Amino acid sequence: MHQPLRTQIAAFLAARGEASFSELKQAIGATDGNLDSHMAKFIDVGYVKARKEPAATGRAQTVFSLTPVGRKALTAYIAQLHALMVLSDAPTPAAPAAPRRAKPA
Repeated sequence: MHQPLRTQIAAFLAARGEASFSELKQAIGATDGNLDSHMAKFIDVGYVKARKEPAATGRAQTVFSLTPVGRKALTAYIAQLHALMVLSDAPTPAAPAAPRRAKPA
């Protein structure tokens, strides 16, 4: 999930429920090869499932959706990002003063 494109894909699928390869490509602005590579990795780890759906043009479309494991991974990733943001908002302790050097006599 840590790569920006993967985060975008997972968030899009979480909000949308499912999307075809063409819809994802257009929404994310990825190339065919790049999107295909990311989707293959998502499928390999079980975050996304794919199914073929017949299209009116006769050419089947691949439709993707997040699995429960993928949704859980996205939720955990968002929680990690939130925890980092909380840390960045925490006041930082004052840095210790640099030791003073004695002037030569």
